[in-house]
Amino acid sequence: MPVYVDYDVPADLQERALETLEVARDTGTVKKGTNETTKAVERGNADIVFVAEDVSPEEIVMHLPELAEEKGIQVVFVETQDELGNAAGLEVGSAAAAVVDAGDAEGDVEDISTKIEDLQ
Repeated sequence: MPVYVDYDVPADLQERALETLEVARDTGTVKKGTNETTKAVERGNADIVFVAEDVSPEEIVMHLPELAEEKGIQVVFVETQDELGNAAGLEVGSAAAAVVDAGDAEGDVEDISTKIEDLQ
């Protein structure tokens, strides 16, 4: 696990979070990739942020947890870029993603955010 992760997200919560990302992708708005995710967080538009743990070099995404914390946005760490990219609707992996409009996943996003906060 990379250096910047100071808490473990249980596998079942990761899976639920990725399913929630899929629902948000289909019914709301999701930003994909490190640059788009960073912009959404900086603008305060993100409801929740996803970061892949297998990003190399980790410097690509290591600014996101701190930036999200400053804005009061929870971060879900998922195991692989492939899982994250797939859930975000990409055919390739993605280092990061952000839910901007949760759509039908609004309740799930709030619930997952609360569970992530409890892990910290």
